[in-house]
Amino acid sequence: MEIWFSDEHTSNVKLSIRVDRQLFSGQSEFQRIDVLESREFGKILVGDGDLMLTEKDEFIYHEMITHVPMAVHPNVKKVLVIGGGDGGVVRELIKYEDIEHIDVVEADPLLVEVCFKYLPEIALSLHDERVTIHHEDGLRFVRSKSDEYDLIIIDSPNPFGPGESLFTKEFYGSCFKALHEDGIMINQNESPFYQEEAFQCQRMHRRILESFPICRVYQAHIPSYPSGHWLFGFASKKYHPLDDLNDVQWNMKGIPTKYYATRLHRGVFALPVYVEELLRDVE
Repeated sequence: MEIWFSDEHTSNVKLSIRVDRQLFSGQSEFQRIDVLESREFGKILVGDGDLMLTEKDEFIYHEMITHVPMAVHPNVKKVLVIGGGDGGVVRELIKYEDIEHIDVVEADPLLVEVCFKYLPEIALSLHDERVTIHHEDGLRFVRSKSDEYDLIIIDSPNPFGPGESLFTKEFYGSCFKALHEDGIMINQNESPFYQEEAFQCQRMHRRILESFPICRVYQAHIPSYPSGHWLFGFASKKYHPLDDLNDVQWNMKGIPTKYYATRLHRGVFALPVYVEELLRDVE
């Protein structure tokens, strides 16, 4: 008998992946967590029935949310990751020797434990000596910070349910306050293709515009995510994502990647017309 996992993209669209077996299923205080094993995508991490990542294409998401700001900001020493309990963002950050400290705020300790056990090639990065994990609410944590970070990466879940507070005007304003005067904030911005998620893209972009003087959106192709077309937000107090890109400095670091490159960096900010119009409606 064949077993299939279906990730619902809309009420009319699902992505179905054939599954060989279920490796884990458990309920935390925040969500149900499942780990599945498939031939095509490798291990699949699922939260409350929604696909969170797959072994096959997680590198695209984690590289693009991390290396874009790291190639722009010339001197990142201290980083805050909100979410990121799987360790993928941290795996990319610890490739930079200049980074001195990384705070990871992941509300769900079970998610971290599950990833350590079933996705160690991603999660073991969280054991790096520069990393401190805080199991608490992201909004509550960042409220207490002021002028502390060079970079904030919001590796958040969907903009509803337990992670809803990470998509509010108050949250983005608190991130602004927590950054140094030349700080950068990056968020995952959902997919612009389907109507419901397109609305979430607009809402996030509008709220971030209200807090940051520089706000741009860029894109990546992530096959397992809804529509495969995914957006990220780049918000900064000082640096422009293209004008301040230092290709030579970043390439001299010799950071190993499978998706990100500085030549790609310039292209990902060139958005399709329908996405430009979507964002222009709220600008």
